[in-house]
Amino acid sequence: MDERVLRINEAAEYIKSKIGEQTPYAGIVLGSGLGKLADKIENPIVVSYRDIPNFARSTAVGHKGNFIAGYLGGKFVVAMQGRFHYYEGYPMEQVTLPIRVMKVLGIKYLFVSNAAGGVNFSFTVGDLMIIRDHINLLPNPLIGKNLEDFGPRFPDMTRPYDLSVMALAKEIAQEENITLKEGVYLASTGPTYETPAEYKYFRTIGADAVGMSTIPEVIVARHSSIPVFGISVITNEAHDDYADDYVNDGDDVVKAADAAADRMTLLFTKLIERL
Repeated sequence: MDERVLRINEAAEYIKSKIGEQTPYAGIVLGSGLGKLADKIENPIVVSYRDIPNFARSTAVGHKGNFIAGYLGGKFVVAMQGRFHYYEGYPMEQVTLPIRVMKVLGIKYLFVSNAAGGVNFSFTVGDLMIIRDHINLLPNPLIGKNLEDFGPRFPDMTRPYDLSVMALAKEIAQEENITLKEGVYLASTGPTYETPAEYKYFRTIGADAVGMSTIPEVIVARHSSIPVFGISVITNEAHDDYADDYVNDGDDVVKAADAAADRMTLLFTKLIERL
């Protein structure tokens, strides 16, 4: 058997030994400063990444490093309280391994979130943006021998984010008086924040928000035919007309994400309840 599949299955079996035989309805990946959603999971079972075979350790600011199982929106879910990033030095196989593990556990949907800079001039700090599409400037996680057990060599990415879930999210947002933006998310490697010229370039090629994550997870989920819904929390204005003394600060990003986390939590909860 492919050694990659063995690593995936080993991690999945360990998690099953901790959470029991229930099949999670959805998997959730929580980005920088967005771990607050995990506090809303009822009857939580918390497993540290440190204890899960073949899992990396989350070193980024605002990522607690826990795999949590429990109930959200009346359904059994699993959630990553923090993700892994390419810029932390992990290969793409390890960055995306948890998504493969969630597939083995049986998730029907994947919800992804991130803190992002708003390159769209109409976006302000605290906005929630539905990810309609993306631009990938990270290495593709499917490079290498295809994992035939999970999906085809050339998966279709015409609709990486599920249109029906997006439509339901907009309906719920209207009911709950949550303002939603919608746009294209671009991911670069990081860990440096981008230069003003790079922000201008990203806007020119069609990006509305920019970050350093998420897309590899989405590609792997779509490889396995898992429907995906994504939200970016706009945590800083990624423009090219800054004041001379402006500085991008990671702690400020986490604070801005935390302030928007309640609205994102409500949206995710209602979606899971109604899907």
